[in-house]
Amino acid sequence: MGCICLPAALSAQQSASKYNAYKAFEPLFYESEGNDIRTASGRPGNQYWQNSADYKIDVTFDETSENISGTVIITYKNNSPENLPFLWLQLDQNIYQPGSRGIAVTPVGGGRWANRNFNGGYTISGVSFLNAGKEQAAKHEITDTRMRVEMPQPLKANGGTVQLKVKFAFNIPQYGTDRMGILPTKNGKIYEIAQWYPRMCVFDNVLGWNTLPYLGQGEFYLEYGNIEYNITAPASHIVVGSGQLLNPAEVLTPQQLQRYKQAEQSDKTVMLRNVGEVTDAATRPRKDRLTWKFKCLNTRDVAWASSAAFVWDAARINLPGGKKALAMSAYPEESAGDSAWRRSTEFVKGCIEHYSEKWYPYTYPVAVNVAGIVGGMEYPGIVFCSARSQKAGLWGVTNHEFGHNWFPMIVGSNERRFAWMDEGFNTFINSLADQAFNKGEFYNKGRDRHAASRMMFFDSASAIMHRADVIRTSSLGLLAYYKPAMGLELLREEVLGEERFDKAFRYYIDNWAFKHPTQWDFFRAMENSSGESLDWFWRGWIIHNWKVDMGVQGVTYANDTTAIVAVECLEQCPMPLTVEIKTANGKTERVKLPVEVWQGGSIWRFRHPVPAGVKVESVVADPDKRLPDVNSTNNTWKQGV
Repeated sequence: MGCICLPAALSAQQSASKYNAYKAFEPLFYESEGNDIRTASGRPGNQYWQNSADYKIDVTFDETSENISGTVIITYKNNSPENLPFLWLQLDQNIYQPGSRGIAVTPVGGGRWANRNFNGGYTISGVSFLNAGKEQAAKHEITDTRMRVEMPQPLKANGGTVQLKVKFAFNIPQYGTDRMGILPTKNGKIYEIAQWYPRMCVFDNVLGWNTLPYLGQGEFYLEYGNIEYNITAPASHIVVGSGQLLNPAEVLTPQQLQRYKQAEQSDKTVMLRNVGEVTDAATRPRKDRLTWKFKCLNTRDVAWASSAAFVWDAARINLPGGKKALAMSAYPEESAGDSAWRRSTEFVKGCIEHYSEKWYPYTYPVAVNVAGIVGGMEYPGIVFCSARSQKAGLWGVTNHEFGHNWFPMIVGSNERRFAWMDEGFNTFINSLADQAFNKGEFYNKGRDRHAASRMMFFDSASAIMHRADVIRTSSLGLLAYYKPAMGLELLREEVLGEERFDKAFRYYIDNWAFKHPTQWDFFRAMENSSGESLDWFWRGWIIHNWKVDMGVQGVTYANDTTAIVAVECLEQCPMPLTVEIKTANGKTERVKLPVEVWQGGSIWRFRHPVPAGVKVESVVADPDKRLPDVNSTNNTWKQGV
């Protein structure tokens, strides 16, 4: 073809912009084509597989030595198409060993993930295979927070199973890298216990064995299965945990059991153990020790908490289809204020009912909120929140931590590599729950994204899609939580609209519930359901750290009744754009431009009818400040200015 000459003025204007349509709308985006494991439509294919791990755990909790010891029997099923000559397990407690990698990467000044001079880690006293009731010692090697176990014969593909028994013990850290720990209260210590038993690493079709070490900031990636666990603890303690309590009659007093059953039928909070009863020995069975038995089905993990100091209450959760669950809170007397933890169960019930109706029904029989030393941490069916939280702060942390039961407890993405797929998605759904709960009691209506953009791009070196442990700690809140959440808000409000977005988001959740999606599966699911090509958005907002800057260049006239409005994209990330046009006769109109207007370059001109002889008085790009525009000064054009 021959050379095409552009007007000199247009060429100069385009060169002043950082925007490049050929990069924003590059034709190649997906790294591979869809296949029969992960389809191009964003769904698991007919050959999709994932392995499973069932656990039977028996431990004794020694309050005097603050130690946990016992055994776990893992039934591991290999559904992959290849034989496995060895297995990998996660030993997260080993982050507390003095020579751990977690210690090695802790800054000199400490930090959120520092273990504060605690000398801990697992004591593994036995690893063996179980076969027909007999034990066979297993050759194993521990490397930091991972353990490799050699198979005597490769574990067969397509359904081969093995039982592995591990004897373990560890001392409970007072501060467990903001995931677990011990809080002293006036009526006794509160123990929050998590990452407490050896767990299988995930083996998938993406990376094979997922064996990134546990360093603190990167969270978890786990197989699904059924977990039965027994906790033998002092009889003076109340123990709460993930899943169903199997033996309430054995561990509760008759009065507590009666109240427990009453709570299962009550929309109002029922006190199972009130403040005045905490120091009354009659509110616990007259024994030295009790064994609490729990069972949690189709779960990736379990956690629990134990204390003699617990005030305890509960109420019924109403789920879609007439199903029920039980909201529950356990907290010390010091946290029992009317504007604090007395509202906790109300908060648990409110957010879970919202998420269940909006996205996907809650799947566990109980949802427990525990007040303790941990500021906020999530596990299936149970969360740990700060005992100091109250009012909006308690709602916010409760709402956030229980939102995680959808991401990543139900939709099982790889948190250790892609924190934004759980923290960001969860932060997004939290904002919708804020609006819904109690007529928006704690909802912050502020939506000035121009101001928010100053935070969105402050870390110019980082994009959202980085491994969790690589993200600077100072940038974690931005890149894992707020920026991906804002991205979903932009898709919902500015790109797709609420109805199409919600339908597509549910399509993603429905297809990947209790499975292991990648970012590519999410991208494909959203595009296929919504009917939109969104590669430009994923590329700019997720994969790169491209800024948004929309501006108004000016107004000319084609004739007496037609104005030509010129708007421009000055940074690398394109976006749909709302333009507000006010004419001299006082009339104001809005034009919504789709993102495709930027496929032809950084400047877009469009015709706008005006009454004969009436001039355009002003033009504003993004008048409601709904885009994270980094430069508001160029968003407004006024006649004669």
